[in-house]
Amino acid sequence: MDVFDKCGEFTRVSDAREAGHYLFYREIGSPQDPVVTMDGQKVVMLGSNNYLGLTSHPKVKEAAIKATQKYGTGCAGSRLLNGTLDIHVHLEERLADFMKRDAVVVFSTGYGVNVGVLSCLLGRHDVAVLDAMDHASILDGVRMSFAKQLKFRHNDAADLEKKLSLIDPKKGKLIVVDGVFSMEGDLAPLPEIIEHKKKYGARLFVDEAHSLGVFGEHGRGVAEHYGVEEDVDLIMGTFSKSLATVGGFIAGSFEVVDYIKHNARAQIFTAAISPGSVAAVEAALDILENEPERRSRLWENTEYMLRELEGLGFDTCGSKSPVISLLVGEDAATFQMAMRLQEEGVFVNPVMIPAVPAGQSMIRTSYMATHKREHLDQALGALAKVGRELSII
Repeated sequence: MDVFDKCGEFTRVSDAREAGHYLFYREIGSPQDPVVTMDGQKVVMLGSNNYLGLTSHPKVKEAAIKATQKYGTGCAGSRLLNGTLDIHVHLEERLADFMKRDAVVVFSTGYGVNVGVLSCLLGRHDVAVLDAMDHASILDGVRMSFAKQLKFRHNDAADLEKKLSLIDPKKGKLIVVDGVFSMEGDLAPLPEIIEHKKKYGARLFVDEAHSLGVFGEHGRGVAEHYGVEEDVDLIMGTFSKSLATVGGFIAGSFEVVDYIKHNARAQIFTAAISPGSVAAVEAALDILENEPERRSRLWENTEYMLRELEGLGFDTCGSKSPVISLLVGEDAATFQMAMRLQEEGVFVNPVMIPAVPAGQSMIRTSYMATHKREHLDQALGALAKVGRELSII
């Protein structure tokens, strides 16, 4: 047995390439704007998480350039040792104030937040109670912790209570959910989850990756949207969606965040987030706080597309967010639809197992504050044409 044997036996990708359905690692030659360039073709971008349209904002780019000129391109070490700059500390203080929390620690990636925090907080004698559709980074962090794992049916608060009732009261219990589920675009029912959390003495971790900057009066996420921030123990956020760069953070009490800073392996053994990214987040936060009309435009676009897509007959998978997925069913039809849409000048993401259950493959679309109505109408025309060609609608 050769450890590399599995590589030669992995034919799913080569089969897709041969069939002309391979749609991953596609090359884009322009910023993540409403229209992008691919091989010289202008394509409406419905596949980006750039919700507020800030990745190419002049103020964000200028801030990143200035920080790079002052501090260089990297920190050459971990935050624990030589990699903490004054701007890292300032950003953490700024985020703690924005999120209304005692403390924040920044990680180099959003994936690293979930893996690092969950693997260090949970132990062999704890139980992680997870929504069945939680993000892969959550699942990986729990696996690394060696904690027992219980899953409840997606967004089913009654099943959550059933799972909590099975746990020994002496065990530590942490409920972990996405605020917005990144594939379906639906929301975790936080008020009901919190009711059961209190009844069974559990703690609650909410991943606000896709809701930060989008939900809530001030853009703090789904917990703010529901008015339950005080009952959420830990909030995770990323910089790679609304905040225009890469990285992430965890926000909570000083005691818990301080423990994470000194115990999360994904923090203490990873190089610090680059100075340019730190400055980009600060600039994006300025825009988020000073231009609430961006969030309003995002929701206008989202509501328009939900209404039009459902009017065409698409199943939008219960979306209540700028992530709107269209149920297709079979993998082959999903690849075919995504390829045809690209030919028609629209970029979308095909999603299949393991991101969603078998037989529930979908086309994932997402929207930006900077999409104009003509972009959306062009995309709708292509979606209607291809959806009818393939008998999806």
